[in-house]
Amino acid sequence: MAPPPPPPPAAPIDVPLREALEERYLAYALSTIMGRALPDARDGLKPVHRRILYGMHILKLDPTSGFKKCAKIVGDVMGSFHPHGDQAIYEALVRLAQDFASRYPLVDGQGNFGNIDGDGAAAYRYTEARMTDVARLILEGVDEEAVDWRDNYSGDTKEPIVLPSAIPNLLANGAQGIAVGMATSIPPHNIAELCDAALHLIAHPKAEVEALLDFVPGPDFPTGGIVIEDRASIAETYRTGRGGFRVRARWSREDTGRGGWNVVVTEIPYGVQKSRLIEQLATLVTERKAHLLGDVRDESTEDVRIVLEPRVRTVDPAMMMEQLFKLSELETRIPVNLNVLVDGVTPRVIGLGEALQQWLGHRRAVLIRRSANRLAAIERRLELLAGMLIVFLNLDEVIRIIREDDEPKTALMKRFTLSETQANYVLDTRLRALRRLEEMALRKEQTDLTAEKGAIEALLASEKKQWQAVSFEIRDIRKKFGPDTKLGRRRTRFEAPPEVEVDLAEAMIEREPVTILVSQKGWIRALKGNVADLSGVAFKADDALQASFFAETTSKLLVLASDGKVFTLEAAKLPGGRGAGEPIRLMADIDESAEIVAVWLHAPGEKMLVASSDGRGFVVGQDEMLSATRKGRAVLNVDAPARARLATPANGDHIATVGENRKLLIFPLVQTPEMARGKGVRLQRYKDGGLADARVFKLTEGMSWRDSAGRSFSLAKGEIKDWIGNRAEAGRLPPKGFPKSNRFDG
Repeated sequence: MAPPPPPPPAAPIDVPLREALEERYLAYALSTIMGRALPDARDGLKPVHRRILYGMHILKLDPTSGFKKCAKIVGDVMGSFHPHGDQAIYEALVRLAQDFASRYPLVDGQGNFGNIDGDGAAAYRYTEARMTDVARLILEGVDEEAVDWRDNYSGDTKEPIVLPSAIPNLLANGAQGIAVGMATSIPPHNIAELCDAALHLIAHPKAEVEALLDFVPGPDFPTGGIVIEDRASIAETYRTGRGGFRVRARWSREDTGRGGWNVVVTEIPYGVQKSRLIEQLATLVTERKAHLLGDVRDESTEDVRIVLEPRVRTVDPAMMMEQLFKLSELETRIPVNLNVLVDGVTPRVIGLGEALQQWLGHRRAVLIRRSANRLAAIERRLELLAGMLIVFLNLDEVIRIIREDDEPKTALMKRFTLSETQANYVLDTRLRALRRLEEMALRKEQTDLTAEKGAIEALLASEKKQWQAVSFEIRDIRKKFGPDTKLGRRRTRFEAPPEVEVDLAEAMIEREPVTILVSQKGWIRALKGNVADLSGVAFKADDALQASFFAETTSKLLVLASDGKVFTLEAAKLPGGRGAGEPIRLMADIDESAEIVAVWLHAPGEKMLVASSDGRGFVVGQDEMLSATRKGRAVLNVDAPARARLATPANGDHIATVGENRKLLIFPLVQTPEMARGKGVRLQRYKDGGLADARVFKLTEGMSWRDSAGRSFSLAKGEIKDWIGNRAEAGRLPPKGFPKSNRFDG
């Protein structure tokens, strides 16, 4: 019995608020990570799923037994093992039964367990459940001391810490979860392929990810679909445990006669609700955002069948689908974050190889423990058999002692040198068992058990034999879930990503050269053709030219605001050159307090150095700055009073920064991280003021600048060595002739 809790203190105890919050939040975070969100790497289960399966095991809900009400299952699990809400337990049970959510369902449900449209399951008083064959394999050996146990929350019974898991359930069914400060997202895979990879790892423990990809080409989703990733990307995802897979719907063209055709979608990406997808496609039609799609119909019954009618029959089906892939959830990205509890205790992101090694190590440990448990049972039985055989050899004497002696047990132990266990067994034996045939059966059993004992002892003494036994078990599992079985057949296909991604919006725009003009007041316009001489271009009375560059009608422009957001403009939508243009603020939702810092032409694949006035910055790809809405994309995080100062092409190997205090510093570009979003790192240290300007250049070509008169100056590599240092240094006064404005462009 647990001791009573200590009495409360007589007087309040003062504890610093910071310490109290840290202690309590850490306890909450650990409880969420260990007890709710992250799966165990060995059996791939979270505590709620493990408790559901073990609770069903106690209720003897085997695949061949009858069903029981889910209310009974949920009540028993909540009352004995999982002291949380009944709805949380029931939702977890429902997901284990949904064949569109779980690649290998662990629960066989009877009743309404929801559907792919997103409809919920019926209440647990209406539904029934039992375990599937897959769940039975996960529990196989749980009653044979194969795993460790712990007290349940009330201390009146025991629950398994981990299940034996004869299948690689972590990768087979995957997992999703959000903890405190970390999350996990593991897509489902094919068991037969995982078994092949595991067998290869047993033979080659140091196998690289590239070798494992020959057996596990990628995930295998319960809803099928097509993975659009190249092998190098998949290998990197499995090597690091982080990444993602682009998944597309599977479709085919269906002729309707007289030259007409429809596209029929038969598989949708994993995790997408069909009803929401239909609504999304219908919205694209009504709002005329998908110019090539004419109508959408849902003709699904038990199988998915979504019919897409083109607006005109002359359009290419592949072109229409490419447009819909970009505008709808017909294509989604499944994130991968293999964050699991390694050895059941340590949260860590692992790769494919380590995930399989965790399962293999667990299977060997289970084999050893089950074998040791069986060995102990054999030794106990052999002890009893030895006692019984002594009885058969001295049957008359045994009967006499039992009939005449007041303490027959003690007398038997003394007369025949029996143990107490053997003596009790002899005394408990019925007379009908004392037949000649029974003696022969006991001798045969003794011979068989002795042989089995020797085999088990040899197994426990040899690591090689242990791995051979594990391999045999894995081959048996692979046979049960092979590619020729209904459940084991691969459902997801792989295709290489398109070599050139076509922007369908651009494809519908006639490509023409234009000249973009940006004024100092933030007005923008596009002149037809490439206009080199801009002397005749008029501006408003208090305005003038700020920047100009050549582009095409299909080009995109990027606008950096002082609050660190980057906005995307399409050249085809810019006003013409007849008037003064329009303010950029009318084309993007730029905050009223923010100013326009820079406007430049988007160059696919190129990178930019962005920096704030307090001297912090980083390198970011221009493709990662693009946004599809007027709200833009937050790229550079700035804290007031700091503002975004500049965006300059990162073409080179060194960065030159100059502060408002007129100090120049040059340092290698590699010292600046490449990020998609953030504050960045300190580029230059200032005692007073902040960053004035920065430039990226190639050291071999030297550093150049322009003065206020437009004259160009350049210093060779050897002439600027005195200014070369490391990031975050203060720098020194610039060379003679550097502009007084502290800017490289004068």
